[in-house]
Amino acid sequence: MQQREEKQLEAAVESLTSRVAHVKNSLQSFIYKLENEYERLTWPSVLDNFALLSGQLNTINKLLKNDKTPSFRNQVVIPLLLNPDRDEDLAKLTEQRVPVFSHEIVPDHLRTKPDPDVEEQEKHLSTEAVRIGPDAAQKQIQTLNKLCSSLLEKLNNPREDRESENAALRQNKPSFNPADTTALVAAVAFGKNLSKCRPPGPVAPGHPGQGPMMTGGPTLQQVTIGGGSGHQGGQGAQQTGQPGKMPSNIKTNIKSASASMHPYNR
Repeated sequence: MQQREEKQLEAAVESLTSRVAHVKNSLQSFIYKLENEYERLTWPSVLDNFALLSGQLNTINKLLKNDKTPSFRNQVVIPLLLNPDRDEDLAKLTEQRVPVFSHEIVPDHLRTKPDPDVEEQEKHLSTEAVRIGPDAAQKQIQTLNKLCSSLLEKLNNPREDRESENAALRQNKPSFNPADTTALVAAVAFGKNLSKCRPPGPVAPGHPGQGPMMTGGPTLQQVTIGGGSGHQGGQGAQQTGQPGKMPSNIKTNIKSASASMHPYNR
């Protein structure tokens, strides 16, 4: 009886090892395609690889749930020898993943329970789940179902619909700041928040508010022209105070001065 159970266990382990090797080969092939053939890889091919992996995992689950398969939970694995040095046979058997079978590695590879931190998190989540009332839990379930339905709807929609929605969102998104636009218009139209300092350098004549021409004082203080009489100079001084217009007597004095300075009149 015991020998029969041992044979069944060996056969189950061999079958399980073979199935796991098939899954490993499929994963290696799929990873190689993703890393080296991603430019030629199509979405139907990716789905085919996922379907292959899913089918192989389902086969392993059926094998474990089979009545003829002995329960692996009743089997205990005990390390008989721990060695801190490198074991070449172990490294070759595990494809260089486990080169040493020491005290540090054994708890991770032969662990039958989660880590203490994971167990503590699971207890915390279980306690929070018990505290949530039925109404709150139902609301959370409805919210989650709504999010999942919306996500499935977006995934099932054609790519063109998603691209059109994204384009509409980009068009409706404002590309300016209304506050900055208002401040800029106020500064240009009304000079709001602008500095009142006058820039250095010569001021061009004729601009409003710049130079001594529009300060409200007389535009011509005194006109002295060589060759003219003092009486005409006094009249020129009396007809000042009108900005932008030259008095007639000043025009006459300028003409007479130009004539007297001509080389043929000397």
